[in-house]
Amino acid sequence: MATQKARIRLSALDVGELEAVCNKIKDISRDTGVKISGPVPLPTKKLPITVRKSPGGQGTATFEHYQMRIHKRLIDIYADDRTMRAIMRIRLPEQINIEIELLK
Repeated sequence: MATQKARIRLSALDVGELEAVCNKIKDISRDTGVKISGPVPLPTKKLPITVRKSPGGQGTATFEHYQMRIHKRLIDIYADDRTMRAIMRIRLPEQINIEIELLK
């Protein structure tokens, strides 16, 4: 059985759900006995949004500041077919984006 390196990129708004999925992937790799590297936390992307409090333009110019954060993780796994099938069967919440890239 040939092993192949797979790079898994995960991104989500909620860091708790992201860590839960990373732990599931680590558990699968430990159960199947394959080598894993990660999860490596990548820089969090911050999207600031500034809105004006008063809707009509009357009154003082006061603003509210909001921020959306996108958390990212990177996992390298040296997996065989059985392990990759198990990883692809993980139930993911809708908020989590996953990209699996097979490397040589």
